[in-house]
Amino acid sequence: MVDEVDERERQRGRAAPRGSVVVGLLCTVVLAGIGYVAWELRGIAANRADGDVAQGVYQQDPERADKTAASVLDGIVREVTEPPTDDKAFDPGSGADWRYAGWQPSDPLEARPAPAEPAVGALFSPGGDGDPDHHCSAVVVHSPRGDLIVTAAHCVYGGGFRTNLAFAPGYRDGVAPYGIWVPTRIDVDPRWTRDQDPDHDVALVRLRRPGYPGQRLEDVTGSLTMDFGTELPAPARLMGYPNYAEQPLECRNTAVQAGPTQVRLDCADVPNGTSGGPVTTGRSTLIGVIGGRDGGGDEETSYSVRFGDGVRALYERSTKP
Repeated sequence: MVDEVDERERQRGRAAPRGSVVVGLLCTVVLAGIGYVAWELRGIAANRADGDVAQGVYQQDPERADKTAASVLDGIVREVTEPPTDDKAFDPGSGADWRYAGWQPSDPLEARPAPAEPAVGALFSPGGDGDPDHHCSAVVVHSPRGDLIVTAAHCVYGGGFRTNLAFAPGYRDGVAPYGIWVPTRIDVDPRWTRDQDPDHDVALVRLRRPGYPGQRLEDVTGSLTMDFGTELPAPARLMGYPNYAEQPLECRNTAVQAGPTQVRLDCADVPNGTSGGPVTTGRSTLIGVIGGRDGGGDEETSYSVRFGDGVRALYERSTKP
């Protein structure tokens, strides 16, 4: 969930070297590791900006954003030649509620591959910063301008605001059927930029599509509605894109309150990369995004910041003219 490779997965199945070979191998590994870390730190620094840390706001440079979109489209993702028009857009009012008519939890309580959905997508971060091609997930939410996604704050801010972000809604198997979108502005709570408070691990990002002036994201993909007061427990579903998978996964279970500020959903096998993915209940109602406590959870449990007054204020700030 946090955007780094799970070391346990990397080491699984490797036999430990023995005898005198160990010393030489360890020296080689250490030197290679130092070189890799230095390369990774350079990549991270090159793709971070201070922004307005006190307010938790970053205004993206348009030229830099366009370069990111071009990098994503240069051998990583392919756009369809005919972008969907409004009459093809996802309508959350028609058929989106089928999972909750006779709703049942997943059996077993494990995440499984799911069909891609227009309003849910993968966050890409090209540029040699040590991350996989797509490192997090995000979801389109309703807003006056129709240009807004919500994700986890740790997906867009760590040691500075990420400047190499691109969003591919409905992403599947290397194809972006609804285009590649880049930030114009990122909003996080100042308590996140100050000390990464897990109770404020939420970010709102306004987007545009390079080469398509005037096109609104929400008109193309549809959107979910943020709910700032859902009563818990409630039947819920989480969804997101694992780092090294080319389609999303999902899991359903009852969402429960985990203290005053967090939502808990017990589902196994929700890996890194799903951070920022939606936690939904009811008719296209978004009650959280994967993140918060423990960076979003562990092998058995996922967490989300509960959408309350703090997230409402962040939403209102991000949607001001």
